[in-house]
Amino acid sequence: MYPESFTGYQVDSSETWTTFHKREFQPKPFEDYDVDVEIQACGICGSDIHTITGGWGPKNFPLCVGHEVVGKAIRVGPKVTLIKQGQRVGVGAQVFSCLDCRQCKNDNETYCRHQVDTYGAKWPETEIISQGGYASHIRAHEHWVFPIPDALKTSQVAPMLCAGLTAYSPLVRNGAGKGKKVGIVGLGGIGHFGVLFAKALGAETWVISRSHAKEADSLKMGADGFIATEDKDWNEAHRMTFDLIVNTANSSDGFDLGKYLSLLDVHGKWISVGLPEGSGQEVKSNMFMENGCLIGASHLGSRKEVLAMLQLAADKGIESWVEEIPISEKGLADAVTRMKNNDVRYRFTLTGYDKVFSS
Repeated sequence: MYPESFTGYQVDSSETWTTFHKREFQPKPFEDYDVDVEIQACGICGSDIHTITGGWGPKNFPLCVGHEVVGKAIRVGPKVTLIKQGQRVGVGAQVFSCLDCRQCKNDNETYCRHQVDTYGAKWPETEIISQGGYASHIRAHEHWVFPIPDALKTSQVAPMLCAGLTAYSPLVRNGAGKGKKVGIVGLGGIGHFGVLFAKALGAETWVISRSHAKEADSLKMGADGFIATEDKDWNEAHRMTFDLIVNTANSSDGFDLGKYLSLLDVHGKWISVGLPEGSGQEVKSNMFMENGCLIGASHLGSRKEVLAMLQLAADKGIESWVEEIPISEKGLADAVTRMKNNDVRYRFTLTGYDKVFSS
């Protein structure tokens, strides 16, 4: 029998962020362009931790987080053309955009003013709060549901749907490829995808990290070089040699932005994708006057980019560095605690959904 309600693991407050309650919740009404996905795996993203701990401010609790979903499309609306019932599909950090505004019509639908986050957002014209992938099912507009190439393993492709896309979009939009030198700041969940995708796109790829602790890992991922900012005069030998730097860092403590910007060539680009808690860095004009570098940011990516990223991963045999964790109250508590403590190399994927949720 088809479920009228979904079941998921919810957190009730930021004070009890490691306590998950398995309970039923009501999805938004099913509409003509919707797809229901029976979830098989879900990555754990840093966004989940910032959300449930209250680090990004007050949220709509109770809340089931998770926005790196892989599963099977089990119901498709009568006007759906992009997804077929029975397909293995993915859902990332967004489940709706208007598809009618200037941004949506120019493959910038992730910047739509009417976009709906996968969890914690109010669905238009309802009082229903979107619930994420630590659950039995998810309901999303077809535009935000993506067919998964057969070559990609479920547990490894899940983290690509947010962390992977967050790294991939600024790389392709800012010219990463053959003949370009790209820096990735921070070798965490997003940063490790930055290395994998920058190399797959053909760029000379360097990792910039606080210490040498992850240097061996970065080289195993294919990085061409490594810079540790704990070293004396770490930036001097590399000044004005990078075309693009993607900043994935999850903290801005002790961050000397001027030294990082000095690495960029004339009109080179510094693109931030990490969202540290707190007030962030002070930016002064003299930091980027010397080389005329450009400072920007990037948010997720378009459907077009998701499909291209997944195909690139399939074609190049890209493998995420993933640890699988069986979903349960204890598994979730342990996983989010470890994520908060940066005890992960480099992503977690929740599995074992068939054991805790009945079809």
